[in-house]
Amino acid sequence: MFATPAYAQSASGGGDVFTSLVIPMFLIFGIMYFLLIRPQQKKLKEHQSMVEALRRGDQVVTAGGLVGKVTKVRDDDEVEIELAKGVNVRVIKQTISQVRSKTEPANSN
Repeated sequence: MFATPAYAQSASGGGDVFTSLVIPMFLIFGIMYFLLIRPQQKKLKEHQSMVEALRRGDQVVTAGGLVGKVTKVRDDDEVEIELAKGVNVRVIKQTISQVRSKTEPANSN
């Protein structure tokens, strides 16, 4: 015979299951939280505050890469952007990816 018989070993206590399985799971979740979840939440809050601070006269870049100047803040979720002289488009605030220059609000003529 090439195989040796397997002998039963004495069962150890159940305390090792907690330390060998549960504690590493908590450590992995903690590492994932601090490396992935928390920075994304921080970036989202910064983007929301940037969008809420939009005002007339700001030069912005949309998610599609269009650069223009905010001419009118329409509703809570829309702004009107002038891309070129006489070319105005309405975009949703959340699609604005960057504010290039903050200017003083233009006069309301």
